[in-house]
Amino acid sequence: MPVISNPPVLNRPLGDRYKWTALSNTTAAVFMSALDGSIVLIALPAIFRGVHLDPLAPGNIAYLLWMIMGYRLVQAVLVVTVGRLGDMYGRVRIYNAGFAVFTFASILLSFDPFDGGHGAMWLIAWRVLQAVGGSMLTANSAAILTDAFPEEQRGFALGINQVAALAGMFIGLVAGGLLAAWDWRAVFWVNVPVGVFFTVWAYRTLRETGKRGGGRIDWWGNITFAVGLSAVLIAVTFGLQPYGGHTMGWTNPLVDTLIAGGLVLLAAFVAIEKRTAAPMIQLSLFRQRAFTFGNLAGLAISIGRGGMQFVLIIWLQGIWLPLHGYDYADTPLWAGIFMLPLTAGFLAAGPVSGYLSDQLGSRGLATGGALLFGASFLGLMLLPIDFSYWIFAVLIALNGIASGMFAAPNSSSIMGSVPARLRGVASGMRATFQNSGTAVSIGVFFSLMIAGLAGSLPHTLSAGLQQQGVSAHVAAQIGGLPPVASLFAAQLGVNPVQHLLQPSGALTHLTVAQQQALTGREFFPSLIAGPFHSGLVIVFAFGATLAFLAAIASLLRGTNSAAGILKAPTAVTGDAQPRRSDRSTSG
Repeated sequence: MPVISNPPVLNRPLGDRYKWTALSNTTAAVFMSALDGSIVLIALPAIFRGVHLDPLAPGNIAYLLWMIMGYRLVQAVLVVTVGRLGDMYGRVRIYNAGFAVFTFASILLSFDPFDGGHGAMWLIAWRVLQAVGGSMLTANSAAILTDAFPEEQRGFALGINQVAALAGMFIGLVAGGLLAAWDWRAVFWVNVPVGVFFTVWAYRTLRETGKRGGGRIDWWGNITFAVGLSAVLIAVTFGLQPYGGHTMGWTNPLVDTLIAGGLVLLAAFVAIEKRTAAPMIQLSLFRQRAFTFGNLAGLAISIGRGGMQFVLIIWLQGIWLPLHGYDYADTPLWAGIFMLPLTAGFLAAGPVSGYLSDQLGSRGLATGGALLFGASFLGLMLLPIDFSYWIFAVLIALNGIASGMFAAPNSSSIMGSVPARLRGVASGMRATFQNSGTAVSIGVFFSLMIAGLAGSLPHTLSAGLQQQGVSAHVAAQIGGLPPVASLFAAQLGVNPVQHLLQPSGALTHLTVAQQQALTGREFFPSLIAGPFHSGLVIVFAFGATLAFLAAIASLLRGTNSAAGILKAPTAVTGDAQPRRSDRSTSG
């Protein structure tokens, strides 16, 4: 549907009060959106107990994976589209609608009238809608801030916004455990009063301060992009599930078909965008080095960060915490608490790096952050399985500091490199790279971890069970089960050995001493330590490689300039000058 190409725009100074209002509201929005992406990771045991579903039972693991992956998948797919809609119809209008959608979905999530599989599907479906609202918020928040703040303060504002987004991801780990210990519905209740307040506040205070681009909706571009990216990310989700006797599903013909079909559709999307008069995205933005290399660096860091978070949780819950006297049922909460140095490091470094990027430039800070990020992976790779906590705390704190050093300058560089009228779609593209990286990272890191475990875990597990009196037949049967069951059991706060032996009834045929040994806090961690460490070396080496590639991409970003990106006569005057915050990148 055509829209008015030059509507009245409130592109005038609104004073300091408005920019701080915009920062406060958008910061709350991205924090809530990111929080809900991670809060269920720790709360999953309580959620599934609440709907009376065993997610580890045969055929039920899909509910578990979609509870984790569905939210991220939707956000990865939609942010570019809703960012473009913001450029066309008004960023504040789309943003405000997103707050309303997010809050409405949170209300429906806070009660579940069903049990079992139907209860899980209710939650998955409304989390999809919640992710739609979250996409509308995250895609337009950076553009609203870029419109509201002068360029000499833009790095600081975007830094605060980025800190809020990633802090929400980290804090969600602790909040999920604390809230789920009270009531699993509280994980969703927490959004309701906050969402209602900020929705009303956004409608009352935010104003359109940037240019609208007008134009038409690029339907074919939207369809090919959404379906293509969805197919790839859905394939990643199915790839994590065992298939045909294999530990994972990467040999599943459906996975191969989805990946191939998705890539074909994404290639078609690029071809469509080159020919359409009103493209969904401006491919010419990629001619800008700061935009292209900033997004590539952000993608690499996002893949490393998301996968690392998942692996650390399993490490703590499945091995370290039980070895140090914590019951499996308590490990989800304590894993979030012991991850606090990661959050603290990020919260300390994020705002400072945003401020410094305005003074010193973005390239040096972002590159240094990426290098430190990789160094923290190398440090984690050298840790023994039963580590000294203070060393672990220092390493994850450094990882958080590195993420904070990188996030704000990188976002500021990306957003400062585009014309004002394309800030919505640019913000959406930046968020797509970040959200896609987070979604893909779980699949990549988990697959690498399983590959490291598959070679030695079956024999180790089978031999350990037989030593405690389990029959050779049952021990071999359990040893042949996919490692994904053991890892997810540990991540869900379930005693893995007890869960694996329960269907066979083997525990009832053992002595009390043997039962206590098998289901005690030390048997499984000690058994899995060697194979698990092999997997850790692989995933942390991969994470370090990604970080160093991000550092190279960040170093190659060059200068920021919106001049010459587009030949269209509607390019906004005043965006052609290099941003002050990147004056150090010219060398």
